[in-house]
Amino acid sequence: MAVEVVTFGCRLNTYESEAMQRHAEDAGLGEVVIVNTCAVTAEATRQARQSIRKIAREKPGARIVVTGCAAQVEPETFAAMPEVSQVVGNHEKMKAETWSGMRDFGIGSTEKVLVNDIMAVKETAVHLIDGMRGRTRAFVQVQNGCDHRCTFCIIPYGRGNSRSVPMGAVVDQVRTLVEHGSREVVLTGVDITSYGKDLPGEPKLGLLVKSLLRHVPELERLRISSIDSVEADDDLLDVIANESRLMPHLHLSLQAGDDMILKRMKRRHLRADAIAFCEQVKRLRPDMVFGADIIAGFPTETEEMFSRSLAIVEECGLTHLHVFPFSPRLGTPAARMPQVSRDIVKDRARRLREKGEAALLKHLNDEIGARRNVLVETNLLGRTEGFTLVRFSGEVKPGEIVPVTIAGHDGKELLAA
Repeated sequence: MAVEVVTFGCRLNTYESEAMQRHAEDAGLGEVVIVNTCAVTAEATRQARQSIRKIAREKPGARIVVTGCAAQVEPETFAAMPEVSQVVGNHEKMKAETWSGMRDFGIGSTEKVLVNDIMAVKETAVHLIDGMRGRTRAFVQVQNGCDHRCTFCIIPYGRGNSRSVPMGAVVDQVRTLVEHGSREVVLTGVDITSYGKDLPGEPKLGLLVKSLLRHVPELERLRISSIDSVEADDDLLDVIANESRLMPHLHLSLQAGDDMILKRMKRRHLRADAIAFCEQVKRLRPDMVFGADIIAGFPTETEEMFSRSLAIVEECGLTHLHVFPFSPRLGTPAARMPQVSRDIVKDRARRLREKGEAALLKHLNDEIGARRNVLVETNLLGRTEGFTLVRFSGEVKPGEIVPVTIAGHDGKELLAA
C-alpha cells in the first residue's frame, strides 16, 4: 500500500493534502494513511474519529497519521485513540522534514504528538506542486490563518493568525500548474480577502488576481474561494466587472441575515451590507452566481431573527447554499451563550436547505437554453462558469472545456443537449 490521504473540510485542506502526500512519498513512506481533519463543527471532528476507526478495521497493517485543524485544536483526543500512530499539527504537516523524520525515526517512535503553537507561526510558504491528482481544477494556497474572532469559530486556533504567500510565489505556482495542464485554478485560504496585510506594500486580493491574469495569460479560468464581502477591494470589483477569465461565481461568508445575530457572531458586516454588495456585483457582472454559508439556530436566535436569514436567500440572489446547523465548539464564546434547542436548530436547518433547493431550482430553470463552457470533471459531469453541475448525454474527456447548450435539468444538475 502506498501513501493514502483522507481529506475532510475545505479546499485549503485539499491543497495541503496533495502537498503532504508528495512529501510522504518523497520520504519513502509506505503503509501510511494520513487523515487531514476539519474542526469547523463538532460533527466534522466526530466524522474524522469515525473514519479513523474504519480505516484501522479495513487496513490493519497501516499506520495512521492524523493532522489538520481538529488535530491542532484537540491533539489529545486523537492521541488517545489506539488506532492513531502519530498526531501532527497544521504547521508541522507542511514541512518535508516532518515526513522524512518519520522515515528516519519511525512514525510515532519519538513523540506521538507533534503539535506546536500555531499562533507563533508568522509566515506561509508556497508548496510547489505541478497538479492535483484525480482533479481537473487545481487549488493554490494564497493565505492561511485568520485575525478575526467570530464567536462561533474555532478555526483561528487551528490555523493561527493571518499570513499571506508573496505575490511572486503565487504567480510562479499558477504558471507551473498551467504548464502541466491545469485549465482552471482556484485561489484558496482561510480568509483570502485579508490577503496582503502582512506583506510589503500591503497588496490586496484584487491586485493579486490582476497580477495572476496579467502574468499568466495562458490560464483559461480562475476562481476565488469563499470571501468576506466587506473586505472586497476596488481592484477585485474591477476585475469582476472586466475580466472574463475570472469565473462568475462567488461564495460568500454571510453566516446570518439578522443584524443582532451578526453582531453576536462578531461579524463585520450587517444585513444591508451583504445585500448592497450582491446588488453591486450583479450590476457589474449580470451572470454572477452566488453561494453562501449560513448558520441555522445560532444561540439566542428567535424565529423572527431566523426569518431574516431565510429572506436573505432571495434578497442576495443566492443559488448554492451551504447550511450549517449551529454546533457549539468548546472554547468559543458562542458555546457559553444561551442555546437554541437541538430540535429547533435541526428544523431551521431543514427549512434553510429547502429554501436553498428552491433557489437552485430557479437557477436551473433560468439556465435552460443557455450556451455554457463546461469544465469536464468526470466522464459524465462538469461545471459551468457559474459552478453549476452539468451532466452530459455521453462520455467526455475529463479536463476538457466543452461548449454545450443546456437542454434541461433533473432538479439538481443541468443536462447538456
